[in-house]
Amino acid sequence: MSNSADSPGTGSTGSGTGRRLRLRPVRILTAAVFALAGLIFFTSFNTAKGTDIRQDGSLLKLSDLIQQRSRKNKDLDESNAALRGNVESLAKSDGGTSKAQDRTLTGLESSAGTQPLTGHGVTVTLNDAPPNATAKLPGYPPPQPDYLVIHQQDLQAVVNALWQGGAKGIKVMDQRLISTSAVRCVGNTLILQGRVYSPPYKITAIGDSGKLQQALADSKAIQTYMVYVNVYGLGWKVTDDGTVTLPGYSGTVDLHYAKPVQ
Repeated sequence: MSNSADSPGTGSTGSGTGRRLRLRPVRILTAAVFALAGLIFFTSFNTAKGTDIRQDGSLLKLSDLIQQRSRKNKDLDESNAALRGNVESLAKSDGGTSKAQDRTLTGLESSAGTQPLTGHGVTVTLNDAPPNATAKLPGYPPPQPDYLVIHQQDLQAVVNALWQGGAKGIKVMDQRLISTSAVRCVGNTLILQGRVYSPPYKITAIGDSGKLQQALADSKAIQTYMVYVNVYGLGWKVTDDGTVTLPGYSGTVDLHYAKPVQ
């Protein structure tokens, strides 16, 4: 029996001349797959360097960096407030302005929110719903993850309603709002004037307690929010705080804007 042309032999009969061995295409493909797998394993090992590459350490590092920057911004704000106080003390001791000018400057600082403000306070607290929340009322769908967290528009609705109710000043968490303050959320965290906060969120306003609470009740956006409070358990609490003092805004008041290219 003669050897087939692609069998693993070296001899041949018939013509007396040797025939070259030919590998089957399936064997070539198998060899290529093993070679590619080896390359992938080597690359993975070289990238991991002995660590678990299934753990996304970059996200953890980014979160740590954000928290670090937030703490640094807080320290800088406090340092800026102390320096501003020193400058104001030196300006008053200089005596270069009249009493009328001093009164005008004090009024402007009060309107700008850079000075502490004392008065009757109302605090609104918003919080995420429990992660295992279900619909409490019939006719509503099971909650989506988006239904269970505080959103930017929820915080903005409270701030806008309090301004509408005649608030003389507003504090979000531990920061005073001014005309250029922007309430922004990224995911389920609040970013306010360079600092990061997590729920529960507290918003305190100074003004007439009855008017402030009525403005909250009249707000269409807050009425929508209250549906999620009653159905899915989002947090909502309004408290009358009596006399409170809001801190003055301690950050920079410089305006940054785009300029056309010359």
